[in-house]
Amino acid sequence: QVRLVESGGGLVQPGDSLRLSCVGSGRAFSADTMAWFRRSPGRGRTFVAAIHADGVRTKYADSVKGRFTISRDNGKNTVSLQMNSLKPEDAAVYYCAANYDADSWDSAFKEILYDHWGQGTQVTVSS
Repeated sequence: QVRLVESGGGLVQPGDSLRLSCVGSGRAFSADTMAWFRRSPGRGRTFVAAIHADGVRTKYADSVKGRFTISRDNGKNTVSLQMNSLKPEDAAVYYCAANYDADSWDSAFKEILYDHWGQGTQVTVSS
């Protein structure tokens, strides 16, 4: 059974940092584009960041550029999201996702492309 499991969410204050991790199981994800999306109360799921299978190419939503960093460790079948300078508007449930079609990199921000999803981890940013 293919699974993605997120961890690392929690309650932090504005300006703090948090690191989310996502571990894949059931198959190797080294050839997949991996991404993070988030869902805030009253909103649909929105794109946060993606990383190509090569581990070099990345994409970020404008709202998180310069603050968030996505990375991957193919040997451990994991993808991480380092979140710095957190703001109240970053509060959301964060989801890890995998897309096996490497040719769709230009559209990596599109939710519909992703085949596998984790259950989500809650991030709360509040003073």
